[in-house]
Amino acid sequence: MHIRSLAVVITVVFSLGFSGQATAQRDHILVNTTWLSKHLHDPNLVLLHVGDADEYRAKHIPGARYADMDDVSVSEHTAGGLMLEMPSAPSLRERLAKLGISDNSRVIVYYGNDWVSPSTRIIFTLDYAGLGANTSLLDGGMPAWIRDGHDVTDQPAAQRVGTLAPLRIRPIVVDAAYVREHIGKSGISIVDGRDASFYDGVRHGSSHGVDQRSGHIASAKSVPFTQVTLDILLFKSPNEMADLFTKAGVQPGDTIVGYCHVGQQATAMLFAARSLGHPVLLYDGSFQDWSRLTPAASYPVENPSEKSKH
Repeated sequence: MHIRSLAVVITVVFSLGFSGQATAQRDHILVNTTWLSKHLHDPNLVLLHVGDADEYRAKHIPGARYADMDDVSVSEHTAGGLMLEMPSAPSLRERLAKLGISDNSRVIVYYGNDWVSPSTRIIFTLDYAGLGANTSLLDGGMPAWIRDGHDVTDQPAAQRVGTLAPLRIRPIVVDAAYVREHIGKSGISIVDGRDASFYDGVRHGSSHGVDQRSGHIASAKSVPFTQVTLDILLFKSPNEMADLFTKAGVQPGDTIVGYCHVGQQATAMLFAARSLGHPVLLYDGSFQDWSRLTPAASYPVENPSEKSKH
Protein backbone atom coordinates (compact mmCIF):
# COMPACT_ATOMS: atom_id res chain seq x y z
CA MET A 1 0.00 0.00 0.00
CA HIS A 2 1.27 3.46 -0.85
CA ILE A 3 2.25 5.69 2.08
CA ARG A 4 -0.31 8.28 1.02
CA SER A 5 -3.09 5.65 0.96
CA LEU A 6 -2.00 4.34 4.36
CA ALA A 7 -2.18 7.86 5.79
CA VAL A 8 -5.73 8.21 4.51
CA VAL A 9 -6.73 4.89 6.10
CA ILE A 10 -5.18 5.88 9.44
CA THR A 11 -6.97 9.23 9.34
CA VAL A 12 -10.34 7.60 8.60
CA VAL A 13 -9.89 4.98 11.35
CA PHE A 14 -8.88 7.68 13.85
CA SER A 15 -11.86 9.81 12.88
CA LEU A 16 -14.30 6.92 13.22
CA GLY A 17 -12.87 6.00 16.61
CA PHE A 18 -13.00 9.58 17.82
CA SER A 19 -16.56 9.91 16.51
CA GLY A 20 -17.61 6.73 18.31
CA GLN A 21 -16.11 7.91 21.59
CA ALA A 22 -17.76 11.28 21.19
CA THR A 23 -21.16 9.70 20.51
CA ALA A 24 -20.89 7.55 23.64
CA GLN A 25 -19.85 10.58 25.67
CA ARG A 26 -22.75 12.68 24.38
CA ASP A 27 -25.28 9.90 25.02
CA HIS A 28 -24.08 9.68 28.61
CA ILE A 29 -23.91 13.35 29.61
CA LEU A 30 -27.05 14.44 27.74
CA VAL A 31 -30.37 12.63 28.31
CA ASN A 32 -33.76 13.32 26.71
CA THR A 33 -37.22 13.63 28.21
CA THR A 34 -38.15 10.06 27.30
CA TRP A 35 -35.22 8.73 29.31
CA LEU A 36 -36.06 10.93 32.29
CA SER A 37 -39.75 9.97 32.27
CA LYS A 38 -38.75 6.30 32.51
CA HIS A 39 -36.33 6.90 35.38
CA LEU A 40 -38.20 9.64 37.26
CA HIS A 41 -39.00 7.36 40.19
CA ASP A 42 -35.64 5.58 40.44
CA PRO A 43 -34.68 5.50 44.13
CA ASN A 44 -31.18 6.88 43.51
CA LEU A 45 -32.27 9.71 41.17
CA VAL A 46 -31.47 13.28 42.24
CA LEU A 47 -33.17 15.84 40.00
CA LEU A 48 -32.02 19.46 40.20
CA HIS A 49 -34.01 22.40 38.80
CA VAL A 50 -31.86 25.42 37.92
CA GLY A 51 -33.66 28.68 37.26
CA ASP A 52 -35.70 31.43 38.81
CA ALA A 53 -36.91 30.55 42.32
CA ASP A 54 -40.43 31.85 41.69
CA GLU A 55 -40.61 29.78 38.53
CA TYR A 56 -39.64 26.68 40.51
CA ARG A 57 -42.35 27.36 43.09
CA ALA A 58 -44.93 27.74 40.30
CA LYS A 59 -43.99 24.61 38.37
CA HIS A 60 -41.18 22.10 38.08
CA ILE A 61 -40.62 18.48 37.16
CA PRO A 62 -42.02 16.20 39.90
CA GLY A 63 -39.38 15.32 42.47
CA ALA A 64 -36.98 18.09 41.45
CA ARG A 65 -35.11 20.11 44.05
CA TYR A 66 -34.17 23.71 43.49
CA ALA A 67 -30.46 24.53 43.07
CA ASP A 68 -28.67 27.77 42.31
CA MET A 69 -25.14 29.14 42.06
CA ASP A 70 -24.91 29.95 45.77
CA ASP A 71 -25.34 26.24 46.50
CA VAL A 72 -22.18 25.26 44.64
CA SER A 73 -19.89 28.30 44.48
CA VAL A 74 -18.31 31.10 46.47
CA SER A 75 -18.49 34.77 45.46
CA GLU A 76 -16.71 37.78 46.93
CA HIS A 77 -19.04 40.77 46.69
CA THR A 78 -16.28 43.30 47.28
CA ALA A 79 -14.09 45.45 45.07
CA GLY A 80 -11.69 43.13 43.28
CA GLY A 81 -13.46 40.04 44.56
CA LEU A 82 -13.96 37.10 42.21
CA MET A 83 -17.38 35.62 41.48
CA LEU A 84 -18.44 31.98 41.24
CA GLU A 85 -15.24 30.39 42.50
CA MET A 86 -15.09 26.72 43.49
CA PRO A 87 -15.51 26.10 47.22
CA SER A 88 -12.97 24.07 49.15
CA ALA A 89 -13.38 20.32 48.83
CA PRO A 90 -14.88 19.87 52.34
CA SER A 91 -17.29 22.76 51.79
CA LEU A 92 -18.32 21.50 48.35
CA ARG A 93 -18.92 18.02 49.75
CA GLU A 94 -21.23 19.47 52.41
CA ARG A 95 -23.05 21.64 49.88
CA LEU A 96 -23.67 18.75 47.49
CA ALA A 97 -24.89 16.48 50.29
CA LYS A 98 -27.40 19.18 51.28
CA LEU A 99 -28.81 18.90 47.75
CA GLY A 100 -29.51 15.23 48.47
CA ILE A 101 -26.54 13.86 46.51
CA SER A 102 -24.91 10.63 47.67
CA ASP A 103 -22.07 8.54 46.27
CA ASN A 104 -24.53 6.27 44.40
CA SER A 105 -26.82 9.05 43.13
CA ARG A 106 -27.73 9.44 39.48
CA VAL A 107 -27.89 13.22 39.15
CA ILE A 108 -29.90 14.91 36.40
CA VAL A 109 -29.68 18.68 36.09
CA TYR A 110 -32.17 20.65 34.04
CA TYR A 111 -32.80 24.30 33.27
CA GLY A 112 -36.06 26.16 33.64
CA ASN A 113 -36.71 28.60 30.79
CA ASP A 114 -33.31 29.60 29.37
CA TRP A 115 -30.92 29.02 32.28
CA VAL A 116 -28.58 26.86 30.23
CA SER A 117 -25.18 28.09 31.44
CA PRO A 118 -26.05 28.06 35.18
CA SER A 119 -27.08 24.42 34.65
CA THR A 120 -23.86 23.52 32.86
CA ARG A 121 -21.90 25.28 35.61
CA ILE A 122 -23.49 22.90 38.12
CA ILE A 123 -22.74 19.97 35.78
CA PHE A 124 -19.10 21.10 35.57
CA THR A 125 -18.93 21.44 39.36
CA LEU A 126 -20.20 17.90 39.84
CA ASP A 127 -17.58 16.65 37.38
CA TYR A 128 -14.92 18.64 39.26
CA ALA A 129 -16.14 16.95 42.47
CA GLY A 130 -15.54 13.52 40.93
CA LEU A 131 -19.24 12.81 40.35
CA GLY A 132 -19.33 13.43 36.60
CA ALA A 133 -19.68 9.77 35.67
CA ASN A 134 -23.15 9.73 37.24
CA THR A 135 -24.28 13.20 36.17
CA SER A 136 -26.20 14.26 33.05
CA LEU A 137 -28.05 17.27 31.67
CA LEU A 138 -31.65 17.09 30.43
CA ASP A 139 -31.51 18.19 26.80
CA GLY A 140 -33.89 21.09 26.27
CA GLY A 141 -34.62 21.51 29.97
CA MET A 142 -38.11 22.07 31.33
CA PRO A 143 -39.35 23.65 28.06
CA ALA A 144 -38.66 20.33 26.30
CA TRP A 145 -40.27 18.39 29.16
CA ILE A 146 -43.47 20.42 28.83
CA ARG A 147 -43.38 20.42 25.03
CA ASP A 148 -43.16 16.62 25.06
CA GLY A 149 -46.32 16.37 27.14
CA HIS A 150 -44.93 15.45 30.56
CA ASP A 151 -46.46 16.56 33.85
CA VAL A 152 -45.21 19.36 36.10
CA THR A 153 -46.07 20.16 39.70
CA ASP A 154 -45.90 22.98 42.22
CA GLN A 155 -45.28 20.59 45.12
CA PRO A 156 -41.80 20.93 46.62
CA ALA A 157 -39.66 17.81 46.68
CA ALA A 158 -38.89 16.05 49.93
CA GLN A 159 -35.72 17.43 51.46
CA ARG A 160 -33.09 14.86 52.23
CA VAL A 161 -29.37 15.03 52.93
CA GLY A 162 -27.08 12.78 50.96
CA THR A 163 -24.08 10.79 52.12
CA LEU A 164 -20.81 11.51 50.35
CA ALA A 165 -17.32 10.15 50.89
CA PRO A 166 -14.49 12.72 50.74
CA LEU A 167 -14.53 14.15 47.23
CA ARG A 168 -11.99 13.05 44.66
CA ILE A 169 -11.41 16.45 43.10
CA ARG A 170 -10.54 16.33 39.41
CA PRO A 171 -7.85 18.77 38.19
CA ILE A 172 -10.06 20.46 35.61
CA VAL A 173 -9.92 24.00 37.03
CA VAL A 174 -6.90 26.13 36.11
CA ASP A 175 -5.60 29.57 37.01
CA ALA A 176 -4.13 32.54 35.16
CA ALA A 177 -0.60 31.17 35.41
CA TYR A 178 -1.65 28.00 33.57
CA VAL A 179 -3.43 29.99 30.87
CA ARG A 180 -0.47 32.32 30.36
CA GLU A 181 1.93 29.39 30.13
CA HIS A 182 -0.20 27.72 27.44
CA ILE A 183 -0.87 30.67 25.15
CA GLY A 184 -0.08 29.49 21.63
CA LYS A 185 0.84 25.95 22.72
CA SER A 186 0.10 23.11 20.29
CA GLY A 187 -2.69 20.82 21.45
CA ILE A 188 -4.21 23.49 23.69
CA SER A 189 -7.01 25.80 22.54
CA ILE A 190 -7.93 28.69 24.79
CA VAL A 191 -11.58 29.39 23.94
CA ASP A 192 -13.63 32.45 24.88
CA GLY A 193 -17.24 31.53 25.61
CA ARG A 194 -18.59 35.10 25.84
CA ASP A 195 -20.72 36.85 23.26
CA ALA A 196 -18.63 37.79 20.23
CA SER A 197 -19.06 41.50 20.96
CA PHE A 198 -16.95 41.09 24.10
CA TYR A 199 -14.40 38.91 22.33
CA ASP A 200 -14.07 41.54 19.59
CA GLY A 201 -13.68 44.36 22.11
CA VAL A 202 -16.81 46.17 20.95
CA ARG A 203 -18.19 45.82 24.47
CA HIS A 204 -16.42 45.27 27.76
CA GLY A 205 -17.59 43.82 31.02
CA SER A 206 -17.35 45.21 34.53
CA SER A 207 -17.33 43.77 38.03
CA HIS A 208 -18.10 45.59 41.26
CA GLY A 209 -18.03 48.85 39.32
CA VAL A 210 -14.57 48.18 37.86
CA ASP A 211 -14.33 47.98 34.06
CA GLN A 212 -12.62 44.97 32.58
CA ARG A 213 -10.16 45.23 29.72
CA SER A 214 -11.49 45.22 26.16
CA GLY A 215 -10.87 42.26 23.87
CA HIS A 216 -9.82 38.71 24.68
CA ILE A 217 -6.93 36.68 26.06
CA ALA A 218 -4.13 36.56 23.52
CA SER A 219 -4.49 33.65 21.05
CA ALA A 220 -8.00 32.79 22.31
CA LYS A 221 -10.58 31.49 19.88
CA SER A 222 -14.28 32.38 20.02
CA VAL A 223 -17.18 29.96 20.50
CA PRO A 224 -20.01 31.98 22.13
CA PHE A 225 -22.02 29.97 24.65
CA THR A 226 -25.28 30.96 22.95
CA GLN A 227 -24.28 29.16 19.76
CA VAL A 228 -24.18 25.62 21.15
CA THR A 229 -27.98 25.32 21.42
CA LEU A 230 -30.88 25.75 19.00
CA ASP A 231 -33.54 28.41 19.49
CA ILE A 232 -35.64 25.86 21.40
CA LEU A 233 -32.64 25.23 23.70
CA LEU A 234 -31.89 21.71 22.54
CA PHE A 235 -28.17 21.17 22.05
CA LYS A 236 -27.08 21.21 18.43
CA SER A 237 -26.19 17.99 16.65
CA PRO A 238 -22.63 16.68 16.95
CA ASN A 239 -21.86 17.72 13.37
CA GLU A 240 -23.19 21.24 13.95
CA MET A 241 -21.21 21.61 17.15
CA ALA A 242 -18.06 20.20 15.58
CA ASP A 243 -18.41 22.80 12.82
CA LEU A 244 -18.55 25.56 15.45
CA PHE A 245 -15.25 24.50 16.97
CA THR A 246 -13.59 23.78 13.64
CA LYS A 247 -14.52 27.21 12.26
CA ALA A 248 -13.12 28.76 15.43
CA GLY A 249 -9.78 27.07 14.76
CA VAL A 250 -9.96 24.27 17.33
CA GLN A 251 -8.21 21.10 16.20
CA PRO A 252 -9.63 17.59 16.78
CA GLY A 253 -8.38 16.27 20.10
CA ASP A 254 -7.32 19.67 21.44
CA THR A 255 -7.63 20.26 25.15
CA ILE A 256 -9.97 23.22 25.47
CA VAL A 257 -9.33 25.81 28.17
CA GLY A 258 -12.55 27.79 28.51
CA TYR A 259 -13.18 31.18 30.03
CA CYS A 260 -15.87 33.87 29.95
CA HIS A 261 -16.70 36.77 32.28
CA VAL A 262 -16.73 34.94 35.62
CA GLY A 263 -16.72 31.22 34.79
CA GLN A 264 -20.36 30.42 34.07
CA GLN A 265 -21.10 31.02 30.38
CA ALA A 266 -17.96 29.14 29.37
CA THR A 267 -19.27 25.95 30.94
CA ALA A 268 -22.00 25.70 28.28
CA MET A 269 -19.30 25.87 25.61
CA LEU A 270 -17.17 23.38 27.55
CA PHE A 271 -20.14 21.03 27.90
CA ALA A 272 -20.53 21.08 24.12
CA ALA A 273 -16.79 20.45 23.69
CA ARG A 274 -16.90 17.61 26.21
CA SER A 275 -19.80 16.04 24.29
CA LEU A 276 -17.51 15.97 21.25
CA GLY A 277 -14.80 14.16 23.20
CA HIS A 278 -12.48 17.09 23.90
CA PRO A 279 -10.66 17.19 27.24
CA VAL A 280 -11.83 20.41 28.92
CA LEU A 281 -10.49 22.79 31.56
CA LEU A 282 -12.09 25.89 33.08
CA TYR A 283 -10.21 29.08 33.88
CA ASP A 284 -12.51 29.79 36.81
CA GLY A 285 -11.36 33.36 37.44
CA SER A 286 -11.95 34.02 33.74
CA PHE A 287 -11.67 37.48 32.20
CA GLN A 288 -12.60 39.16 35.49
CA ASP A 289 -9.38 37.76 36.96
CA TRP A 290 -7.26 38.26 33.82
CA SER A 291 -8.26 41.93 33.63
CA ARG A 292 -7.17 42.73 37.18
CA LEU A 293 -3.75 41.09 37.14
CA THR A 294 -0.60 43.18 36.87
CA PRO A 295 1.55 44.00 35.12
CA ALA A 296 -0.99 43.98 32.30
CA ALA A 297 1.70 43.21 29.72
CA SER A 298 2.28 39.86 31.42
CA TYR A 299 -1.38 38.97 30.84
CA PRO A 300 -1.74 39.91 27.17
CA VAL A 301 -5.03 40.89 25.58
CA GLU A 302 -5.86 41.21 21.90
CA ASN A 303 -8.49 43.78 20.88
CA PRO A 304 -9.78 43.35 17.31
CA SER A 305 -11.87 46.54 17.60
CA GLU A 306 -8.70 48.59 18.01
CA LYS A 307 -7.10 46.99 14.95
CA SER A 308 -10.17 47.79 12.86
CA LYS A 309 -9.69 51.51 13.57
CA HIS A 310 -6.32 51.54 11.83
